[in-house]
Amino acid sequence: MKLTQIDLNLFVVFDTIYAERNLTRAADRLSITQPAVSNALARLRTNFKDPLFIRTSSGMQPTAFAESIADRVAEALQSLQIAAQPAVFFNPAASDRRFQISMLDFNEATFLPLIGRALQKEAPSTTLHSFRVPRAELRPSLERGHVDLAIDIPLNDNADLISHTLRSEKFVCAVRKGHPVLHDEFTLDSYLALGHVHVSGRPRGRGAVDIALRRMRLKRNIIFQLQSYLAVNRLVQNSDLAVTVTAGWARALNLEVLQLPIDLAPMEIKLHRHVRSNGDAAIVWLFDLIKDLPVTLHD
Repeated sequence: MKLTQIDLNLFVVFDTIYAERNLTRAADRLSITQPAVSNALARLRTNFKDPLFIRTSSGMQPTAFAESIADRVAEALQSLQIAAQPAVFFNPAASDRRFQISMLDFNEATFLPLIGRALQKEAPSTTLHSFRVPRAELRPSLERGHVDLAIDIPLNDNADLISHTLRSEKFVCAVRKGHPVLHDEFTLDSYLALGHVHVSGRPRGRGAVDIALRRMRLKRNIIFQLQSYLAVNRLVQNSDLAVTVTAGWARALNLEVLQLPIDLAPMEIKLHRHVRSNGDAAIVWLFDLIKDLPVTLHD
């Protein structure tokens, strides 16, 4: 098949379906209707003489042929995206660029006010979309250009990533003011006797403290596991439950802080971008803007 025989926009639809595994989400990302995505997929299937994606209970799964071309399509689209933008110069004051950053809710609370203030001053016509990309998909999403930057913990899959440490904070045990545990020496037994709130977006996700306890053949009593920090404050403030969080987040929740009776490495929060973004002056500019924000590095 010759390149002149296919609409290049169809490759954008292919790449988005491959990333989202869902036609409705693909349509949302592309800002087109779901029938338009379905029509584009039908044209792709005709051109390639392959189903490309099969509808299953877990989403639109790529065929073997689709898997074989996915990386090459992503690389080609990334090259075209970079070629379509001036790589050597970015004028933030005149730009209407829409930036996309992956971060969790508690990182939004910490960093977005600073980022928003800086953008409104330096690049007032730009916009920013913050959303969460699962960590297993983060490096591929950065590589494909589906997200410009990520603010997250250090990633195991960090090949070809450029990263900068924004914060490094110790973990603490946080409880409400007047909690009975505040009146006595806080020991490991005291910690284990508490009921705990744990935050994880994964159905069976456990934290660094649980991994450390497991090595000691111990286990804490998790009463509530939440998907975000939104409800933590009210839950802990109105009970004798405890939550293990960073010191800065405990202060933000107006909770009393107890030193953990377990030796845990500090939580590092890093700013990530992919080396392929070296050709996109806007992403490089935003990366440098965020890494230079007045955020406390150690707490």
